[in-house]
Amino acid sequence: MQKVELIATATFGLESVVAEEVKALGYTDVQVENGKVTFTAEISAIARTNLWLRTADRVRLKIGEFQATTFDELFEKTKALPWADWITEDGTFPVEGKSVKSTLFSVPDCQAIVKKAVVESLKKTYKRDWFEENGPLYKIEVALLKDVATLTIDTSGPGLHKRGYRELIGTAPLKETMAAALIMLSRWKPDRVFMDPFCGSGTIPIEAALIGQNIAPGMNREFVSESWPAIPKSAWREARAETHDLARYDQKLEIIGTDIDEEILKIARTNALEAGVDDLIHFQRMDVRDIRTKKKYGYLICNPPYGERLGEWKQVSRMYGEMGKTFAALDTWSFYVITSDELFEEHFGRKASKKRKLYNGNMKVDYYQFFGPKPPRPSMVPPAE
Repeated sequence: MQKVELIATATFGLESVVAEEVKALGYTDVQVENGKVTFTAEISAIARTNLWLRTADRVRLKIGEFQATTFDELFEKTKALPWADWITEDGTFPVEGKSVKSTLFSVPDCQAIVKKAVVESLKKTYKRDWFEENGPLYKIEVALLKDVATLTIDTSGPGLHKRGYRELIGTAPLKETMAAALIMLSRWKPDRVFMDPFCGSGTIPIEAALIGQNIAPGMNREFVSESWPAIPKSAWREARAETHDLARYDQKLEIIGTDIDEEILKIARTNALEAGVDDLIHFQRMDVRDIRTKKKYGYLICNPPYGERLGEWKQVSRMYGEMGKTFAALDTWSFYVITSDELFEEHFGRKASKKRKLYNGNMKVDYYQFFGPKPPRPSMVPPAE
């Protein structure tokens, strides 16, 4: 089967998580750079990675990469790439661009030149002067970084965070890809209790349910490259069949989502229903101060309010202090909290076992990880007769 070079784009700070996911799918030729994970694989990987990657932003098909410091160079080298291998005669191929620390800094000019070069390349193959552009979508990106141009086509369409279940969104939503990353970074296992005391519209508990039952995040949506003739229909058929074969619908889970706002919990329940995991999550109205449980060795992962608006800091820091007191009673649990408050540990009253810098949207945040004790191993001694 034909080999292709793919780029799974990633939010800064999540590249290693995305790389781990790519390797888990069986792709070993993996390179990790800022904001992206590049790998070579068979063409079927376009379908599999779009369906399975939980933490990547999108999957791009790399057409070429080269040095370009003049517009002539950009034009000629783009024109020389095999665009007709992918773009059909009726294909729609808009061009978007970005330029960082490069001689060619005018993005509109770079976009126009790439568009013209692709047209010239297609003219040679299809022996025509005009392209209607009323067929499948091939969104091209020209990304210039330190005078190196990378030309890609987006295979995903809407970003991979759009799983298809979140029609209703609460305030300050956490992207589904980030929610999945927080869970994967925690190393939570499906046999442990899972709780989110600030669940909002339910994103973290829903992603936990999908991970817990190994349900592919892209199972219920479509991707732009499904309409590309260059990818065999069988590749998509087989990849979708694999998502059904590998799902563990009989895996028992105990997932709890609580929030103080009953209206937002209604949205969470609707979203869980859309995702097909409503029977796996118990949503309940509760103040974080009232959280109690007899369950041992659970995982608590949350995205509490940050207090970004003026005047909210006092209120939020007080709440963090209350969280610290409440969570202290859960002495066998592990806690994971994402917040932009650099004094969080001080307010919480405890130093994190580990801290990781991430970006929630464009906001720098820290992921505070408090590791609880490991559960005792089941005794190997057989019970007495």
